[in-house]
Amino acid sequence: MGLFKKIFSSEKKETLDKGLEKSKTNFFSKLSKAVAGKSKVDDDVLDDLEEILVTSDVGVKTTIKIIERIENRVANDKYLGTDELNQILREEIAGLLSETNVGEATDFEIPKTKKPYVLMVVGVNGVGKTTTIGKLAYQLKKKGLKVVLGAADTFRAAAIDQLQVWADRVDVPIVKQEMGSDPASVAFDTLQSGVNQDADVIIIDTAGRLHNKVNLMNELTKVKRVMQKVVGDAPHDVLLVLDGSTGQNAFEQAKQFTAATEVTSLAVTKLDGTAKGGVVIGISDQFQIPVKYIGIGEGIEDLQVFNKYEFVDSFFK
Repeated sequence: MGLFKKIFSSEKKETLDKGLEKSKTNFFSKLSKAVAGKSKVDDDVLDDLEEILVTSDVGVKTTIKIIERIENRVANDKYLGTDELNQILREEIAGLLSETNVGEATDFEIPKTKKPYVLMVVGVNGVGKTTTIGKLAYQLKKKGLKVVLGAADTFRAAAIDQLQVWADRVDVPIVKQEMGSDPASVAFDTLQSGVNQDADVIIIDTAGRLHNKVNLMNELTKVKRVMQKVVGDAPHDVLLVLDGSTGQNAFEQAKQFTAATEVTSLAVTKLDGTAKGGVVIGISDQFQIPVKYIGIGEGIEDLQVFNKYEFVDSFFK
């Protein structure tokens, strides 16, 4: 099928294949049991497939869409062998995602029309937010862009320290204040510093508290408003980082944050250590917000630009 064109380098594709190994093994062990001794895709196989997709954290709504698409294939083809099921799953899921999550990037790139390009990163503590910022800064700097980081998660000293470690590792400037400082003040100083340094990209880390949606909404709104005093249309992207290993909890976090602020892109991390990789398919389908990056390892190179076709190809390989 033409959908599965080669976009990644072979090295990156190998890393993606390896990163999804646990999810793939888990999925196919269940699928093998479901079709054992059966030659055609019938109602029993579809019922089992539905359960497998749901327990692989694809999500109920997306699972129903996938099952309906396969039912249509069965009806149209009259006979569908179980040996064809893997390929059909690949095609139908890729087709589903191509309808709902358009406009994805093929490289670490930012619009050349915005300078500085301001990226605000949100997400609860522990999802890999700061690590994602560090790895993204590395990729952008590698492309020759000047990057400035802002440590606006001022509620935890560890968050400021961790971002400093990444700034040192990647060798990019960081703006920070003491723990307990006003996050909006840090964001303001960071944008001023970035403008003065003629930065291409400014990445602002924010606090990861989700115990009170109203407080979170007010805080993020204030940070945005203050940033706009320096760069009128900032932020240009609000990136929500989700931990893929938490499965359905990642869906819940996505609901909470999209209700609290205008999220414009997603990063799903820690996919290499989990069998819940199917969560990317469900989140990509349900939230109508592009999944921009996926984390598939601990190395500095192991943040990849998400490509739906390569992902599905690796998942069902």
